[in-house]
Amino acid sequence: MFISIGIDEDGRPYITTSDGSREKVVRKGKGKSVIDFPSTYTVLDIETTGLDPRYCEIIEISAMKYSSGQNIGTFSTLVKPSEPIDEYITSLTGITNDMLKNAPDIVETMQKFYNFVGSDLIVGYINFLYDNLLNCHSLTLSNSFIDVMRIARKVLPDLKNHKQVTVAEHYGISTAGAHRAAVDCEICNAIFEKLQADILAAGQSLEDFKLSSKRSELHAKDISTEN
Repeated sequence: MFISIGIDEDGRPYITTSDGSREKVVRKGKGKSVIDFPSTYTVLDIETTGLDPRYCEIIEISAMKYSSGQNIGTFSTLVKPSEPIDEYITSLTGITNDMLKNAPDIVETMQKFYNFVGSDLIVGYINFLYDNLLNCHSLTLSNSFIDVMRIARKVLPDLKNHKQVTVAEHYGISTAGAHRAAVDCEICNAIFEKLQADILAAGQSLEDFKLSSKRSELHAKDISTEN
């Protein structure tokens, strides 16, 4: 039974079930989380009415294509929810019900988003988009994706947490206008670039960082708590 939604120390949502455990949602065909540094990729961000994709709605989607460090295309739109948004969401995002009243609905938006992103490697959190694409069009978002927070944990292990705002502040990246999807895409991409620069400045190639990360994660999976 669903009990509550919480936030861990890195700002990630989790669902607490009736026995006190954290529920894992299985998404068949969902792309894999990878550590990679491609020359071409799409950064995405969304604003929503809450944390749980099962009960909450998307109200804004932005996606920015980058190639060799240059923005080569942007998809950005508000999305009209089925119910009015509350004052808390407006205070957090600056998005109002009046702004949303003539926005396209989620069915139209998800098809356009799917067409825009194509087969690109994605930088960002995809669960909300996976669920809505499946519900609206019976399509699976199978693109592999890069979790920048995962890389930040390895490059910046001494930070108090690895929320986007914390990492941005560490690098001196402005967070003005955060909690709007397009601005958050730009912040995320700036962090991604700074992390790569730090890896190179430490005398490690990006390819070696990828390989060492894979080896360390494989070794971690071999650790057992059983006697």
